[in-house]
Amino acid sequence: MIEIPTLLDARTVQSARLKTRVLFSGPEDGVPIIFVHGNLSAATWFEETMLRLPNIFRAIAPDLRGYGGADPAALVDATRGTKDFSDDLAALMDELGVKAAHMMGHSLGGGVLWQFLADYPQRVLSLTQVSPSSPYGFGCSRADGTPCFADGAGSGAAAVNPEFVKLLMSQDTSTDSDFSPRNILNTFVWKPPFQPKRLTDYMATVFAQHTGDKSYPGDVIPSANWPGVAPGNFGSINALAPNRQADPLGFCRVPVKPPMLWVHGADDLVVSDASMFDLGSLGQLGFLPSWPGEAVFPPQPMVTQTSNALDLYEQSGGTTERHTIPNCGHTAYIEKPKEFDQLFHAFLQKHASVAEAG
Repeated sequence: MIEIPTLLDARTVQSARLKTRVLFSGPEDGVPIIFVHGNLSAATWFEETMLRLPNIFRAIAPDLRGYGGADPAALVDATRGTKDFSDDLAALMDELGVKAAHMMGHSLGGGVLWQFLADYPQRVLSLTQVSPSSPYGFGCSRADGTPCFADGAGSGAAAVNPEFVKLLMSQDTSTDSDFSPRNILNTFVWKPPFQPKRLTDYMATVFAQHTGDKSYPGDVIPSANWPGVAPGNFGSINALAPNRQADPLGFCRVPVKPPMLWVHGADDLVVSDASMFDLGSLGQLGFLPSWPGEAVFPPQPMVTQTSNALDLYEQSGGTTERHTIPNCGHTAYIEKPKEFDQLFHAFLQKHASVAEAG
């Protein structure tokens, strides 16, 4: 297992469901905040954000199943959508004695937290979503959330570039290929020319991604639909396929609705209405000559879908705050820490009084 550098107290925690690495900061009796990371990363990405929190908070950040220091034998059952992750978080909270917590999710982690809120609404004090996956999943989705194809063809592992996978598995740190992990981060994840000071540490988390047909990118199955393969049954990327989201707006129907903060980078190329990782967008731009066209496989309007879902959340009695940070890519809390903290800390302190620690 790859060693991931850390600034914080890192512990191995065994819950009823998963053994994994968990990072902690802040007073043990502080109001708990749980951070849920995105794809090709780990809890490490949140360390500076955790350290900058007001000292009334206890920050907790686990490595998700399939990532970083999580048990490599623990696979993601993609047929459940993101429910494996949701149940893992609940089991971790049980193990740590945390009844309810503020939650922050990024990217894939945001997709996990839509599900967690639907499954365990009583355990969410507030929800902060930073460039979250759409509630409808990632890729192969029309504006109303309907999958372009019932089998999700062209999403999940079926949409992952094989050259990138090869370079990831060989732990290539060069910039020789457009698809090298380093180039993908520096081109698409944060907005150029920004590069984080801890890029080497973040690269370690990328290479700590569990790989293989049952991990990343996961398995594929033949499909009669373009591009000829559909997401299979294993792995986190397949778990985000639109055909695996059984009740994507379930979080809008929970009886008690915690307040939400949504923060998005204006120049995000990952989660976008024209994502550079969505085959519909790439086809529209001319990068996929076999693309069947917008009538069959349109770009997924991810940001619009999330905005519309939050509209429904408000109409159902919830409250939201929404902010777009200019000149910022996919990682607002890393690229624009001052701007992000101003929003995040004000939101947390506004709602911290609703619960006691633990």
